[in-house]
Amino acid sequence: MKRRICLVVPTNRECTATLAEVVAEAEYAERHHDADVRLLVLDSSDEFTAHAKTLADARAVLHLDEPRQREFLRQVVDRSGADGPGLLLDLLLPSRPSYGACTNRAFLIAAALGCESVHRRDSDLYFQTYAGEKVFPIHAELSALGRPARDVAATEDRLDDSRRDLTVAMAGASFVGDMSVDVEDIRGADGYYDLVSLWAAPGSTEAEKRALVEESFTGSAPFTGDHWVLSVVDPMRVDMHNISFHGLHERVPLPPATDTIGSDYFLIHVADRAGLPGLLHNRHIVNFHTGERKTDAGFLAYQMRFAKFILSMYYFHFIYERMTSDDPAGIAAIARASTWQPREPNETQARLMEKAYRRLGGRFTGVADRIAEHRDRLLVEARRDIEDFATLIDAWAALVAAARETPLPDA
Repeated sequence: MKRRICLVVPTNRECTATLAEVVAEAEYAERHHDADVRLLVLDSSDEFTAHAKTLADARAVLHLDEPRQREFLRQVVDRSGADGPGLLLDLLLPSRPSYGACTNRAFLIAAALGCESVHRRDSDLYFQTYAGEKVFPIHAELSALGRPARDVAATEDRLDDSRRDLTVAMAGASFVGDMSVDVEDIRGADGYYDLVSLWAAPGSTEAEKRALVEESFTGSAPFTGDHWVLSVVDPMRVDMHNISFHGLHERVPLPPATDTIGSDYFLIHVADRAGLPGLLHNRHIVNFHTGERKTDAGFLAYQMRFAKFILSMYYFHFIYERMTSDDPAGIAAIARASTWQPREPNETQARLMEKAYRRLGGRFTGVADRIAEHRDRLLVEARRDIEDFATLIDAWAALVAAARETPLPDA
C-alpha cells in the first residue's frame, strides 16, 4: 500500500514559479517512491486565481484560501471539545502573519488527509539543478522518514546505538542563495555583530557569539552529489523551508507567534533535545528574496519581525536548555515556566537592539524609532506568545484527533 504524504506550500505572495517546481517534486515522489502525494497549498495571497491555473493539472491538490481554511479549523476546534475555542481558532489562523500558525494548519489538514508525514516548502524557493536533473529534497526525505533508523542507508551514520530502534522523525537540509534572514546588505557594516549576536544564548562567551554571528543565516554549499547523515540533527544545519516530519508534528505544535521570524523552527529543537533520529541531507533548496521585502513597507515589517525574534529568544533559550523529551505536557510546563522570568533582561535586549539599529544608520534608524515607540508592546507580546503556545500544546492532541474526523473543504 502506498504511503500517503502531504507536501505543503504556505504562501501570502505571488509564487506561480515556485508552485510549478513543487508540482514537479510531487510528481517525482510518486514516480520514484511509490508515494500517494497530497499537495497542499495554503493561500493567503491576492493571487489565488493565478495560482489555481498553475495547479490545475496537478494530481491530488488541495488549494485553500483563508475562508475555507477557517471553516475547516472552526469545525476542528468545535469537534475537539478543547477549552477556549475562540482563542484556539485565533491561534491557528491569526489576523497577523505567523510562520508557526500556517504550518500548524498544514499539520492539521495533513491529519485530515490521512497523511503520515508532512514535507514543507516555502514560496520563495526553487530547486537546484545537477547533471541536468532537478535536485528534489523529497528523494532524501522519503528514503528515511518514518523508517526504523537501523534500516536507513546513509553516507554517514553518527547515531548512538541506543537510538537505532526509533523511527526517523525528521529529515531536512538547508539552502543555497540569499541569506535565510534578510540581513545580507548589512553583513559587513558596523553594528551587524551588535545586532545579530543578540540572539545568542545567555552566558555565551565572546568567541561563541562571534562564531554564531559568522554562521547565522548563511546557508550551505551547492549540491555535488548526495551526502546523507543519520544522526540527531543539529538545528543550525536545517531550515524550515526544506524540512519534513513524521509523528513529531502530531505530538507538539509550533509556536503561533505573530510577526516573528523563526517561530516555526521549534520542532527542530524538540527533535534535537529529545534525541530523535533524523536525516541531515544536502539537497538544499535555492532561497531568494522577493522584491516586496525591499520596499520601505516590506523592509520595516521584516525588520520588526526580526526584532521580535530576538526578544522571543529570551523565552526559547530557557525552554531549549531544559527540554529533554518530546512529551507535550513537559514542554508546556517548561514554556509556562519561561514566562515567570523577570522582564528586565529582555528590556536590556530591547535597548541594545535599538542601539544596534541606530548604529547601522540609514533607513535602519526608522526601525530603531519603531522599536523605541513600541518597546513595551513588543515585550508584552513576546511573553504572551509563549503563554499562547503553552495553551495550544495543551489542546494539540485533541485538535489532531478531531482533524482526523473532520471533512475537508472542496479545493
